[in-house]
Amino acid sequence: MSKIKDTEYLFLSTYIRARENSLLGAKRLEQMADAADFDEAAKVLTECGFPDLSGASDARLEEAFSARRAAFLAEFEKLCPEKQIVTACRLRYDYHNAKVLVKGEGGAGDIRRLLSGCGRVPPETLLEAFSQDAWQDVPPAMAEAIREARTTLARTANPQLADMGLDKAYFAELLAMAESLSTDFYTGYVRLSIDIANLRSAVRCIRGHMDEGLLRTAVIPGGNVSPESVCRSYADGVEDIFHDRALAQCAQLGAQAVEGAPLAGFEQACDNVLTEYLTGAKAVSFGPAVAVAYLASLEAEITAARMLLQGKRGGLSPEALRERLRVSYV
Repeated sequence: MSKIKDTEYLFLSTYIRARENSLLGAKRLEQMADAADFDEAAKVLTECGFPDLSGASDARLEEAFSARRAAFLAEFEKLCPEKQIVTACRLRYDYHNAKVLVKGEGGAGDIRRLLSGCGRVPPETLLEAFSQDAWQDVPPAMAEAIREARTTLARTANPQLADMGLDKAYFAELLAMAESLSTDFYTGYVRLSIDIANLRSAVRCIRGHMDEGLLRTAVIPGGNVSPESVCRSYADGVEDIFHDRALAQCAQLGAQAVEGAPLAGFEQACDNVLTEYLTGAKAVSFGPAVAVAYLASLEAEITAARMLLQGKRGGLSPEALRERLRVSYV
């Protein structure tokens, strides 16, 4: 297969630059935080192409977010020279669905409403595969991970251990897809994401005085920091292990969290590192990095909008909401 050239992304990159103004962005996020109530905050979203969500229930909000995500992914699949970029974005919803099914034992009760339609595998197909133990319509790596997670949960009755196995499978698939693309930008993003996931696991395990064996089970291969180094966090401390410039502040806040400081600042710093990595695509006129950054920023936009609207519904002050905001891509 011939290598995709950056020039093949000229149309998509131009299209994305024009569409970036439709993302929430820092200014609109602050408007939502400062809004008098839920309805006023929801109206800000209409400027970005959302329907009017005034008075919407939580279920209605999720429907709107899912519809926006699905529309963007479908659109990008038509326009993107490398379909694997969109497929890689869909992976997270496949593995979200896998976790829902494993912990919900195949679709009982309200499980169906928790499933996302944005993955590679339609929810109905996944439900049937799970209930019939017939996996021919599910990607092999994912099918094997689900079977193993189901066995782990049955053996240990510990959903956390089942999730850890699915997380490892997710990142293994994601990294393989990223490495198949014409850009190293996505590979760098995935490796940094793995580092962040491992740092979070180390901080939570040490802070919670959990057995070191749990961290060894949780640690995900493929990051810039080796699994062996991550496991030394118990002895050496997270600051000594995660000392790379991009992770230094996160590790410092993680070390403070281990000693009892609130986790909120640490979690916020971790999310910001990933967004700051994505901003590197702004220096690129055209190419796959532009598409990767835009799709990732779309998910961050939805996460921020959900947090702000739920905060407004819960009566949180503008100051409290602003403190929870992450760095915005635009």
